[in-house]
Amino acid sequence: MSTPPRLTATTYAVLGLLAVQPWSTYELTRQMDRTLGRVWPRAQSKLYEEPKKLVARGLAEAVDETVGRRPRTVYSITDAGRRALAEWLQEPGEGPVLEFEQLVKLSFAEHGTRDDALRTIAAARAWAEERNVENLAAAQQYAAGEGPFQHRAAQVMLAGAFFTEYYAMVARWADWARDQVEGWPENPAEAVADPDDLATIAARAGWSTQERTD
Repeated sequence: MSTPPRLTATTYAVLGLLAVQPWSTYELTRQMDRTLGRVWPRAQSKLYEEPKKLVARGLAEAVDETVGRRPRTVYSITDAGRRALAEWLQEPGEGPVLEFEQLVKLSFAEHGTRDDALRTIAAARAWAEERNVENLAAAQQYAAGEGPFQHRAAQVMLAGAFFTEYYAMVARWADWARDQVEGWPENPAEAVADPDDLATIAARAGWSTQERTD
C-alpha cells in the first residue's frame, strides 16, 4: 500500500477553507488567492493537488457535479478533517519570512547611483500603495458589515490589521529612506550615516526589552 501524500501547511490551509464551506478546486484557488495569497502565496497548479491529498487521507470528500454542461468536483471537509484541522491549530506555527528584492538592491547601493536608489525606494512605496487599495476596500467593506463570510469577521480582522500596519510601515519606511538618500552625495559610496539616526534606530530596536520591563 502506498503512503498517503504528506500534509503541508498549504494542505491545512486548504482544509481550513473547506471548513468554511464546500468548494470546487477552481473556487478554492480563487478563494486562496483572495484571502490567503498575501500570507501564503502558492502556485495555482500546486493548489489543485491539495484537495486530492485531503481525500486520500479521509479528511475531505469529493462529489462530482455538473454545472450546465461542465462537470466539476466539489470538495467538503469530513469530521476527521475537522479534528485534524483542530490538532494542527494547536501548534503555533512558524513566523513570517521576508522576501524584499528592493531592500536587497539598496543594501548594495554604493555600486549604483543615487538616482538608482531613489527609484528603488519610490517603487517600494508604490508597491505599498497599490497593495493597500484592495486592503482598504476590504476593510471598509467589513467595517460596514458587508464583507463576505461576515460571521468570520473576527478572524478576518486579525489578518486585516496586520496588512494595514504592514503596508503603512513600508510606506513610512520608504518616505524616511527617500529623505536619507536625497541627502547622499551623488556617489552613494561616499554616503555617511548620521550618528543620531543610528542611535534612534538602536533605541527603536530595543522595543522588546522595553516592553518586558514596563
